[in-house]
Amino acid sequence: MSDHRDVSAENLTTQLVVFSLAGEEYALPITHVHEIIRYAEPRSVASGDPSVRGVISLRGKILPVLDLANRLGLASDATAAANIVIVETDNEMAGVVCDEVEEVITVSPEQLEEAPGADATSIDGIAKIDDRLVVLLNPHGIVPGAARRREVPAVGGADDVALAA
Repeated sequence: MSDHRDVSAENLTTQLVVFSLAGEEYALPITHVHEIIRYAEPRSVASGDPSVRGVISLRGKILPVLDLANRLGLASDATAAANIVIVETDNEMAGVVCDEVEEVITVSPEQLEEAPGADATSIDGIAKIDDRLVVLLNPHGIVPGAARRREVPAVGGADDVALAA
C-alpha cells in the first residue's frame, strides 16, 4: 500500500524548464516546451502587439516570436547567449525570447504556491526550490492569440496551396 502512495505522489510531480530573464528566474511546464533554439533575429512584421518581435520559420512553420520581457513589463535585451523557447499551447505555437535556459527541475505540489498580487493571466504561481523562488508562467497567458501554425508550401510545386488567412 505504501508503494501505491509513492507512485501516485511521484505522478503529481511537475517538470519545469527554468530560464533567466532580466536577472530573475522563470519557468514553464516541460509539457508545453516544444524545443529550445539559439536566438536568431526574427524577421520583422507589422503587429499591433508591441511584444511581437517578428517571425521565424521552424521546419516549414511560420511562428511568431514574442519578447517575453516586454510582455511581462521587464527591461531586457536579447544577447548572443539568448535562447528562444518554443512554447506549444493546444494548437498554437510561438517562440518566446529568454536570456538563458538554465535547467529542468522536478517540483512537488508542496513546492508550488500562488503568487499573491501577480497577474493570474500570465503567472500560475511560485515554485520554492531551496532558497530560490521561481515564477511559474502560464503558457496560455504568455502566448495569447498566437498565430495559427501555417505550413509553408513548396515553391513551384504542383501542389502549392495558398496560406490560410
